[in-house]
Amino acid sequence: MQTNFTPEQLASDPRMPASEKILRTCVHCGFCTATCPTYLLLGDELDSPRGRIYLIKDMLENGKPATPEVVKHVDRCLSCLACMTTCPSGVHYMHLVDHARAHIEETYERSWHDRLMRRVLSAVLPYPGRFRVAMLGAMIARPFRSLLGGLPAVGPRLKAMLELAPRGLPTRSEAVPGRSFPAEAERKRRVAMLTGCAQPVLDPAINDAAIRLLNRHGVEVVLPRGEGCCGALVHHMGQEEASHAFARRNIDAWMAEIEGEGLDAILITASGCGTTIKDYGFMFRHDPAYAEKAARVSALAKDVSEFLETLELTHVRQFDLTVAYHSACSMQHGQQLKDGPKRLLTAAGFKVREVPEGHICCGSAGVYNILQPEIAGQLRERKVGNILKTRPDLVATGNIGCMTQIGKGFVDGGHAVPVVHTAELIDWATGGPMPLALENAGFADAPLGPPRQRKGLMLAAE
Repeated sequence: MQTNFTPEQLASDPRMPASEKILRTCVHCGFCTATCPTYLLLGDELDSPRGRIYLIKDMLENGKPATPEVVKHVDRCLSCLACMTTCPSGVHYMHLVDHARAHIEETYERSWHDRLMRRVLSAVLPYPGRFRVAMLGAMIARPFRSLLGGLPAVGPRLKAMLELAPRGLPTRSEAVPGRSFPAEAERKRRVAMLTGCAQPVLDPAINDAAIRLLNRHGVEVVLPRGEGCCGALVHHMGQEEASHAFARRNIDAWMAEIEGEGLDAILITASGCGTTIKDYGFMFRHDPAYAEKAARVSALAKDVSEFLETLELTHVRQFDLTVAYHSACSMQHGQQLKDGPKRLLTAAGFKVREVPEGHICCGSAGVYNILQPEIAGQLRERKVGNILKTRPDLVATGNIGCMTQIGKGFVDGGHAVPVVHTAELIDWATGGPMPLALENAGFADAPLGPPRQRKGLMLAAE
């Protein structure tokens, strides 16, 4: 794509040269439209990656503030990044749309109710303590959600927020920043693990299972004091300064461990967070104080499933269960991790089924299912329908947002199909307890069998 940025424009904003390069890479081919969820549903060229690229180019190249039209179509983007998997030219759409969102935040004044909703989300979700209090409030308000129909400006979003809230909150986990969990027997590796923000409130059993699993296989797990939200939630709302502040705290916390006893990896159990952390190096490329440190952190960042493939896992249970594996967009498109979790589940003895249209987003996408509830609801129904075609006993995935979104779809449709994190299933297969979601669904514990070992692969860095 031809561009006409002036040398002054490229020099005045350090983000602009990267965006111009991305724009020049696009050849207008339209392959992205075939896998874009919003184009699939809405059929509007401006709700496709190619259409959004035209809008963003015009806005940035001409130095314009964002217009209502640009905001509408960029806001509808899920950042699922299916377009990046499909693109034959290698257009890095993620970095371009991130720049566009930051530009919108800097130049466009949203309606009062939109601003209020975004401020509430950014002030609550990244902080586990606040989020837990908010969830307790949502549980109390949930029975009254039908009354929100009389509030056309904010009603649909508030209703979506209440409907996504769990009916009960699990007990707090002991896996909190500042703690470490030693390896059983001989220590073979030492890793840090992101505790996160929303996940430890909604489902602390995920991190607990990952820690048990890693400890059992000779991996010490540290949860560095000072780490927290990865910054993804506010990053995708264009709040660049806030997202970088979260990222800096994590970088500082992990660098203290790297320069102390050392780390073999930084593990993430929520793939949406993993995509952002692996991008820290790019985010801080112009920051002299953090560029090198951010690059080191990004190089060590791995999804927990990615790391598990390097271990020699010992499976002790026998299964006769069919698992539909839902690959989160942040996993398959953002990190290009496609088959590893399926290999892990198959080696553990599960019958793994591919989900039709598996490349299409479930509609969660961070806070998208709150900010764009109608589109998110349509995508959820489509995803649940495709999962049910596999006739699964349960669903496995690697992202808490997808678990919440798909789980709501099953509940709404009256389908008793539990949704479980991949790490919980591998923990169960290697000697851990049965996941609570399966226990609550009435599953019987799987019988023990002779130990079976799956050889791990060496890390690329080794």
